[in-house]
Amino acid sequence: MSSSRVDRLPPYILGEVTALMMKARRDGDDIINLGMGNPDLPTPKHIVEKVIDAARKHKNHRYSVSRGIPKLRQAISSWYKRNYNVNIDPEREAIATIGAKEGLSHLILALTQPGDVVMVPSPAYPIHSYSVIIAGADLRTIPIIEPDHFLAELKRATKTMWPKAKVLILNFPANPTTQVVDLAFLKKLVAFAREHKLKIIHDLAYADLVFDGYKAPSILQVPGAKKLAVEFYSLSKGYSMPGWRVGFCCGNAGMVESLRKIKSYLDYGMFAPVQIAATVALDGPQQCVADTVEIYRKRRDVLCDGLNRIGWEVEKPQATMFVWAKIPDQVRNKKSIPFSKKLLKEAKVAVSGGLGFGEYGEGYVRFALVENEKRIRQAVKGIKKVIG
Repeated sequence: MSSSRVDRLPPYILGEVTALMMKARRDGDDIINLGMGNPDLPTPKHIVEKVIDAARKHKNHRYSVSRGIPKLRQAISSWYKRNYNVNIDPEREAIATIGAKEGLSHLILALTQPGDVVMVPSPAYPIHSYSVIIAGADLRTIPIIEPDHFLAELKRATKTMWPKAKVLILNFPANPTTQVVDLAFLKKLVAFAREHKLKIIHDLAYADLVFDGYKAPSILQVPGAKKLAVEFYSLSKGYSMPGWRVGFCCGNAGMVESLRKIKSYLDYGMFAPVQIAATVALDGPQQCVADTVEIYRKRRDVLCDGLNRIGWEVEKPQATMFVWAKIPDQVRNKKSIPFSKKLLKEAKVAVSGGLGFGEYGEGYVRFALVENEKRIRQAVKGIKKVIG
């Protein structure tokens, strides 16, 4: 017997192509997986050595602290000050999470109840929408063709929406669309939220993966943002720690406290050695982040230059570890899932169909830059056979 909340969850569309990829690999096909955004780069050596050292100390084997050990919360505060000149109170305005995904999901659960409305862009990272459904709240998707258009759509939707929305989830730099914004845009969103008594949850998971001189702003840089907003960050990308599951939430003290309270019932926090290693990552040498960014930039250039060369016009993203590409004109069936299956079967390349990120993602596919440059060049050769 399944619960009504589970019944409300739609089929995981991206899982269909993943299952086909796994079958093809079992059958002996060499599939280049540019589908799942699973970082392939190793965690920097000094972080690995720290977790090994900490794990050898039996005092670190006990239950930890759900909100994060004090040194980690202080490191989080220092990270914000160093990167954004934002002051974060490590006691009231910061909480460690078991990855951004866990934290965001539990925060939605803490903030909403059935009947509350949450607005989410579409296309979006799936948990941004699914967390609302799991919490039993009402989801309203807002098309995000480009940022300024999104703001206009927000205003239009708010005029006719009843009941009024309680929470707005944002994600810039965006997954899957790779869209970026400046601080002026975030100021407009904070003003909009203030006017309509909205809480904002901003997912800043791709803060580090920025290229060509672009710097991703934090919503907490906006004066007054702490009165209504929190921001999530993850060490998965910049520090190549995806399997470690380390993130944090900072900002509005009331929202942070709500997350702390619900987490206190649900978990004992991360394994202490992981938190200690995460502290070293944030406080230690940062050249490893710059090196990671450069690897992703080179992969981006190889993929985008290659696709453009074979007649698939794409723009180079300024951020994230993805390329969001409109299905080329020469392809007859522009539905994203059938096209993804076609690439898998004929090009031996796995990508994520845009429909898996929401209805407004139809007609696009997302490439994840999680294979080396040689493999990406091989992928482009395979794709050429399909669209050529």
